[in-house]
Amino acid sequence: MSNETTNTAVPKLRFPEFREAGEWEEKQIKDLFDSGNKAEKGGLFDNERIITVRLHGLGVVKNDRAAALTGGTNYFKRETGQFIFSKIDLLNGAFGLVPEKLNGFVSSADIPALTFKNQESAGFFLNWMLASYKTLALERTGTSTTLKRISKEGFLSSAIWLPSVKEQQKIAATFSSLDDLITAQNAKLAALQAHKRGLMQALFPAEGETVPKLRFSEFQDAGEWEEKKFGQLGNLVSGLTYSPKDVRENGLLVLRSSNVQNGKIALDDCVYVTPTVKGANLSKPNDILICVRNGSKALIGKNALIPDGMPLCTHGAFMTVFRSPNPAFVFQLLQSDSYNKQVSEDLGATINSINGNQLLKYIFYVPELEEQKKIAECLSALDDSITAQSQKIEALKLHKKGLMQRLFPALLEAAV
Repeated sequence: MSNETTNTAVPKLRFPEFREAGEWEEKQIKDLFDSGNKAEKGGLFDNERIITVRLHGLGVVKNDRAAALTGGTNYFKRETGQFIFSKIDLLNGAFGLVPEKLNGFVSSADIPALTFKNQESAGFFLNWMLASYKTLALERTGTSTTLKRISKEGFLSSAIWLPSVKEQQKIAATFSSLDDLITAQNAKLAALQAHKRGLMQALFPAEGETVPKLRFSEFQDAGEWEEKKFGQLGNLVSGLTYSPKDVRENGLLVLRSSNVQNGKIALDDCVYVTPTVKGANLSKPNDILICVRNGSKALIGKNALIPDGMPLCTHGAFMTVFRSPNPAFVFQLLQSDSYNKQVSEDLGATINSINGNQLLKYIFYVPELEEQKKIAECLSALDDSITAQSQKIEALKLHKKGLMQRLFPALLEAAV
């Protein structure tokens, strides 16, 4: 590949065989499609059932719901490989290719279907183009009192810049290969996560049981696990209530719910207060940060171990910290079905918080210390593998993002 570029109609990065191919050509989107495309024409399928299809960026998702077709609206069958988009929601990424599993589904004219001249490259190429670049001059139609749409004609007449078909194919194949790799790595991540869930269910006693299904060989005859309240395993450290006047660009980091991501501490969204603020309890490595109050019920109970090497930090009033002599095992307890069930029962239908005193009364079954350590060591190693796999996927996504910015001309500035 070459990093050279001569003007804005040439990408920064080009495959060697296309270095001298000149500028990309300005065309209209309709040039990608069969001019004889009759996808919009057809009759009403009285005996069919329409499958509700949800469109989003680079994909088509079939909903479980199905509804009988009714009079007054024409529905048309769509075929694998056709490009479809939502007239209402195109600019929000509602477009994609019809996958094989949805061949023959029916939709109304509000989801046009178009057939490519060159399916081998054009479908992928247009998808990447629309997903990465937002410079299409699309005009919405409709009055102020109706839902505004982007017409099929307006979409097809929009300008895009294209290289030769061979270069399109090369670019499409590159991203297709990257997508295949990311899909494979995502499958590996899902398998690791499923293995962790299964192992958790085997290594901790099921509801109504006092011993787990699976024990390490040295603990086979160790007897039943002991029932304990959460408060017997450590203690809570209350969070900081601060005011806007305490906030600074840097200083004492206040950990909040946004800093808990997939069981890990994330520092992408940070708030700092003056280090001399009153009421701050400084966090320590291996403290367990728990969200106990939030506008989103789904976040209640989420938790993460605070690692070594953190900046000076405390935690906000909607959070609490649990400090334990054996934090690695307690953290795994807080990933268990037993913990999630007790959190769910606490929240009920309307409550979006866990009372600290109630949290300390949660009931768990725990083994002797040596077995706790063995379980924590096993599950922590699996967590490390899951984290490493997630980081690999993020690195691939970042690589893809960089390629997309360099393999398309700069005149179509990426909206990322």
